[in-house]
Amino acid sequence: MGRPPEGDGETPASSLWVPERRALTVGLVSTVTLVAAEALAVVTVMPQVARSIGGLRLYGWVFSAFLLGSMVGIVAAGRQADRSGPARPYAAGLACFSAGLVVAGLAPSMIVLVAGRTLQGIGAGAIPAVAYVAIGRSFPEGLRARMMAVLSTAWVVPGIVGPLISAGVAHAFGWRWVFLGLLPLVAVAGAFALPGLVRLGPPTTSPEAEHRLVDAVRTAAGTGLVLAGATSSRVVVAVVLVVVGGVVLIPALRRLVPVGTMVARRGLPATILSRGLLTFAYFGADAFVTLAIVTVRHHSIAVAGIAVTGSTLGWTAGAWVQARLNDRWEGRRLVRIGLSLVIVGVCGMVAVLHPGVPMAVAVAAWTLAGLGMGLAYAPVSLMMLREAPEGREGWASASLSLSDVLGSALGAGLGGAAIALAGSRGWSLATGVAVAFALPGGSAVVGIVVSGRLPMRGVPSLVGHG
Repeated sequence: MGRPPEGDGETPASSLWVPERRALTVGLVSTVTLVAAEALAVVTVMPQVARSIGGLRLYGWVFSAFLLGSMVGIVAAGRQADRSGPARPYAAGLACFSAGLVVAGLAPSMIVLVAGRTLQGIGAGAIPAVAYVAIGRSFPEGLRARMMAVLSTAWVVPGIVGPLISAGVAHAFGWRWVFLGLLPLVAVAGAFALPGLVRLGPPTTSPEAEHRLVDAVRTAAGTGLVLAGATSSRVVVAVVLVVVGGVVLIPALRRLVPVGTMVARRGLPATILSRGLLTFAYFGADAFVTLAIVTVRHHSIAVAGIAVTGSTLGWTAGAWVQARLNDRWEGRRLVRIGLSLVIVGVCGMVAVLHPGVPMAVAVAAWTLAGLGMGLAYAPVSLMMLREAPEGREGWASASLSLSDVLGSALGAGLGGAAIALAGSRGWSLATGVAVAFALPGGSAVVGIVVSGRLPMRGVPSLVGHG
């Protein structure tokens, strides 16, 4: 259990909801719920969207554009939070997210929908950067783990009922209202969160250095080129795109993360790298769980939905367990256990590809993977907040969020490339999916090795910046 903040006399459980924090807590939870609902709704209605406006060749870019846009939003929000405080980038993020909902809801073609999703990604990218800054500046250390658990819980309701509601809305009113119908929720979340963010004001110290927005654009562009190359069926085109993408991506990324991140330097650099390895491991495999169940094993979408829901509930349970253990266990221990559970989950999904393995194994395996993410995800965020230099919480938060998104994008993209390669070589789909699962499993193993360089409480570490 966390300790009450000095001098307020509140218990840890009630301190999240005392008057001076209540609106901010509700606002941040509402905003995360909004982003979760939108993400799950898009996954649900996209087949209907493709039938309605065509452009199936751009189907994958509806999701990739969101991730690439979020890279720009993350850096822009982190820069502004260090300059003027979290309120301004939060408001700008909500405005951009709302504009993206309108563009997507009115899109006459798939290319316009991709543009709308890019705007949504830029807006949504501001949310984690602002949330981490707000938690770091508004909540005492003893309450931060609990607040992270509350934010994880915000995914539960959308994860359980979101797909059903979005499917019902699309059936009754048309898919466009899945986007447009979220606009009132944006206003509600903003009304709660903005007053608390405004009260935080600007940081007391000026930032020593800050991310360059052009580097965020280059990172997004380079990642897009790498993913486009990885999924290209033409070898020459694929090689050219990957090489050019790497040339654009790597130098820009090095300037956006702390010095030593690429080599897992002890302290904040290893923390940033760990988050990318963690999201690569989980989301890289998660992208193909339903494909394995529905297409390889020929079970229903409902069965796949049970596995996805089990993972969501497992993540939430893990988040609350880490909140209770945070004061007694070092974060690196929770990260190692979490990554180990993700490996067990990935191995279980590989086993499920064999026709003789029952589907209950898939549900159990991916629930365990979700539990592992719940145990490991928040401790990495807490270590980042402890290691962030004063006044540069936005810079550190943006670095972490950028690693988060990049790991997710590369994990899913490279897994898709493995499946495409298997198809071009005449291998079975099951073989391609097995390779797509093996890549995230390898990332989790590397993450366990890197966890030995994560910071420990009370042990100072040097922090560099690019």
